[in-house]
Amino acid sequence: MTSKTHAALLLGIFGLLGCATYSRNVSRTQVAGSPNAERTKTEVYKIIGDTRLTVNIFEDSKSKENRLRPAIVFFSGGGWNTGSIKQFESHARYFASRGMVAVTAEYRVRSIHQSQIRDSVSDARSAIRWLRTNAKQLGVDPSKIAAAGGSAGGHLAACTATISEFDAPGEDKSVSAVPNALVLFNPALVLASLPGFDMRSVRGAPNQAFLGAEASKLSPAHHIKSGTPPTIIFHGYADKTIPYQTAQLFADRMIAEGNQCKLIGFPDQDHAFFNKDPFVRKTLISADEFLGALGWLGGPPTLIAP
Repeated sequence: MTSKTHAALLLGIFGLLGCATYSRNVSRTQVAGSPNAERTKTEVYKIIGDTRLTVNIFEDSKSKENRLRPAIVFFSGGGWNTGSIKQFESHARYFASRGMVAVTAEYRVRSIHQSQIRDSVSDARSAIRWLRTNAKQLGVDPSKIAAAGGSAGGHLAACTATISEFDAPGEDKSVSAVPNALVLFNPALVLASLPGFDMRSVRGAPNQAFLGAEASKLSPAHHIKSGTPPTIIFHGYADKTIPYQTAQLFADRMIAEGNQCKLIGFPDQDHAFFNKDPFVRKTLISADEFLGALGWLGGPPTLIAP
């Protein structure tokens, strides 16, 4: 495929991404594996000036297990411009019901904080580092932390695993901000040109003022190396906001470096398809099986397959 064709496929990726919205109508009963999975606390994980960024933590309230548990941190979508910490609340409740510590995290967005994309990346890394720093108190196994997210949130999750240049000053860098696995829903993984892939003619790409750095420095696909954490990606073949081909490029580069990466495509599905049934359950079941294969979860998924 020519670079011109690639660019055509990517038309609107960033312009539309900033306007992407997600269905907030996924009921808890669609994905809840247990009514005992509930939010147990809200914590501040980062303070920047007058801004206090929080995480909501979900656990199974009736769990009696006295052991460190795997964790998963969700970052919402919204083009780094907006977003809601509630987007992945149902997903968090489901994984909490499966015995994980599930977290939904705020981060700075342009419409509220006049922030740059590099700031959002910094916040995502801070959230992972905060969770690992406080792992013992939270009952989390620091070697089993997954980063997850959709669209721009998927970009941030991927950045926690691949990009360290924008870590917040003053944080304890001896504590790793790299997760141990990635669960990504139609993520933005390619932000700049790659060999044989030309982004120069892509309309609507964020300018450097919004990025806060050169695009390649904020593009996860450019920073894949051997040892990048195991990854699962869900993407619609008909995604007009972030075309499927970008996920394929990322997956190919992951595999070329000897990393584990599973890309699952969904025919005829556009952006944010995973927020509606039957795809809520399909993607959650596959994510559950992925984490189970890593040895993080026991037994089969508790959702009923569509």
